[in-house]
Amino acid sequence: MSAPQPAKPSRRDILKPVELLIFAAVAGIFTGLVTLMVTRDISFALIAFGIAFIVTLVFIAMFALTVKPDDLEKRDIHDQDTGH
Repeated sequence: MSAPQPAKPSRRDILKPVELLIFAAVAGIFTGLVTLMVTRDISFALIAFGIAFIVTLVFIAMFALTVKPDDLEKRDIHDQDTGH
């Protein structure tokens, strides 16, 4: 007998990391544009964009770590770890 095929992740599960990156990019673009309008210095605006992008990613990662899995997720993780 062959092993059961693992369930394919849903489209929402696949696109979730992309959504978080887009959110961080939007925050960075906003910060970069505001900095560009205030200082009119492109290099400073790019630095502000990069800092805002990275800081937003770090905060999103920290908030994601605070979410506790529910019972269904715990069972799913256990099943994936044991290979059943």
